[in-house]
Amino acid sequence: MKAQFIDLHAAADFIGPGALEVNRYQTEITDIVRRRGAFGQRIKQVPATGHPSRFFEQTTINAPSAATAFVDQRNIVATVGSPTRVERSVPLKALVSQINYNLFDLEVGAQQSQFAFLQAKDLADSVEGLLRTHDVALWNGNDTSLSAPATTQYFGAIGQIQGGGSTHTVQTTESIVDGIKGVIASMVANSSFEARPSAIYANPVLLDLIDRELKTEFNVVLSTTEITGGVRVKSLSTQAGELPLIPEWALGFTGTPGSGTAVLPCYIVSEDMIEYHWLTDQNPRAFQLGLQGALASQMVVVKFGGIVVKGASYAHYEVKVNR
Repeated sequence: MKAQFIDLHAAADFIGPGALEVNRYQTEITDIVRRRGAFGQRIKQVPATGHPSRFFEQTTINAPSAATAFVDQRNIVATVGSPTRVERSVPLKALVSQINYNLFDLEVGAQQSQFAFLQAKDLADSVEGLLRTHDVALWNGNDTSLSAPATTQYFGAIGQIQGGGSTHTVQTTESIVDGIKGVIASMVANSSFEARPSAIYANPVLLDLIDRELKTEFNVVLSTTEITGGVRVKSLSTQAGELPLIPEWALGFTGTPGSGTAVLPCYIVSEDMIEYHWLTDQNPRAFQLGLQGALASQMVVVKFGGIVVKGASYAHYEVKVNR
């Protein structure tokens, strides 16, 4: 039986007099992969009351009309009234992710001592990957009902706001800023509900169009404000105060801006009216399963919860910008 040898040239970069160059790598891995969005970190996190998680929404107060409230002071006859409350619910959904570690590969890595941190990094990235999917589904989850869920995904905030019927379209000939500010003014002017919008979410492309419009028309540079994690964004002065213009990569658009057929949506939201109802823990939990016959370690990441946009018909608005 002949012995088999491997040519060192296959692994060495250079072999020469007084020199033997072999592959070495930086211990840091270049990583600017996009992970979480701001929306999921800014909305309310509340424990679920059960499955589904239930709550009541008050739609009117006991406010008699002028015709029944004002009476003859010497002949007082009251009209009986009562507030209107509606039962609501949000179903809890499950997200899961798994990563397996091969025992041999782990021990080789440990003996080389070059990427000893990889096991922890890959587990952290598995958690972040689940949260990234969660953040996208908070907006775009494809379920269509809170009371009668039809899919395993969330009923996304976009679908809930659209279901509330609060939608406005800014035509190609109209000002984007004027359209957004006008919608916010109408929300604040609502005589039935005390809506207080707190943020404007949009794709960065639409926010750039807003910037350009203000610079072109008024030579105005928007001020900035700090949102989650020390991130600063620009803000827009409205009848609800200075609202942050938060770039949200999970919000897509159709068409090519400038073509006249592109549709770029933005969402004016009252963040204190949007809740994520979680089960057991608001953060994903990692579980280590027993070793398989192949001695591979299994790590499973799981998260239970659901999003509800309270007051979808009056506390939030979708503005579609045609450009």
